[in-house]
Amino acid sequence: MKSWYKGMAGIAIAALLVAGCGQSKENNPASGSQASGTTANEATASSGSSNPNKLQIVASFYPMAEFARQVAGEYADVVSLIPSGTEPHDWEPTPKDAASIQEADVFVYNGIVEGWAEKTLESVKNDKRIDVKAIEGIDLIEGSHDHGHEHGHEEDEHDHEHGDEDAHEDEHAHEDEHAHEGEDVQAEEHEHEDEHAHEGESETAEHDEHEHSHELDPHVWLDPTLAQQQVRNIQAALEQADPEHKDNYRENAEAYIAKLQELDRKFKDELNGATRKEFVTQHAAFGYLAKAYGLTQIPISGLSPEQEPSPEQMAKVVELAKEHGVKTIFFETLVDPKVAQAIADEIGAATDVLNPLEGLTEEDIAAGLDYLGIMSNNLTALAKSLKN
Repeated sequence: MKSWYKGMAGIAIAALLVAGCGQSKENNPASGSQASGTTANEATASSGSSNPNKLQIVASFYPMAEFARQVAGEYADVVSLIPSGTEPHDWEPTPKDAASIQEADVFVYNGIVEGWAEKTLESVKNDKRIDVKAIEGIDLIEGSHDHGHEHGHEEDEHDHEHGDEDAHEDEHAHEDEHAHEGEDVQAEEHEHEDEHAHEGESETAEHDEHEHSHELDPHVWLDPTLAQQQVRNIQAALEQADPEHKDNYRENAEAYIAKLQELDRKFKDELNGATRKEFVTQHAAFGYLAKAYGLTQIPISGLSPEQEPSPEQMAKVVELAKEHGVKTIFFETLVDPKVAQAIADEIGAATDVLNPLEGLTEEDIAAGLDYLGIMSNNLTALAKSLKN
């Protein structure tokens, strides 16, 4: 995943320009249609069509925009920063996108997957804007770092963490032999060693943050029960931003949560009689869904789909797929399926789409598909593959 540092200078300049221009609601670049494919930049060109009296909401990418639209109803205009058909893991905001965030009443983002978000928000501060990190209050799980069996990987990571702890204990014991000037001195020496190991304290912080973003799985929206919590978080923000329509936002949220609860029941009913529990995915996006319904994903790539698997890693996926009798290799609509197809050819399996809902394609939009429709399609594909 690219660093969010890229383009930050341009974003900071855009923030100054926006602040200097003193744009009014009528010229708000975050205004626009509620259509699934509408982006902030598209909205800029048609901002005159928006209602300046409505709440202006900018969301990072599709699931966040969809949840916000469902809660907002007719009382807000919602646009998505990331265009339809764009994979969000490697996307970065332009100065125009930063300007859209600057002028928004509410900014909704998932967290972790938008590696650029926190730094951007620092650059485009607006005391009146409410920022919603939709994963707040959700217990996050660790994602798969290799491309093998996710459960086995988590055990390896757990052992690795213990190994690191033992190594740190040895380091502290060694320091105790040579330092007798108190805990503060030992802490300073330990920090000094870390500075040499990572070429500076600031670089260490950057490294830790980068690793952290890869360790925690951001794909919470693919579990219908966790999606409900995200809807609640968005509801609370909209009520705070627009108390006049508080009851409306609550009613809209309750209605949509009822649909998510029904979706959850369908997943439980359909997957209850599955003869297999393992499924192979293009990247490790379905950890929360697998955990919710007692399944095990075998990801070809890690948390970000642009991570190319090595031949050894692909061989491991093939081995696990054969071991568990996997008959279907799932690919995604926004990512080149060549690797998934190669594995399917190797084991004589079929291929099918399992959509991580990181963005809609033009075909999805033309077909009138939304979060609920695509999740239903995912359920059909999963149930078929696990029961055959």
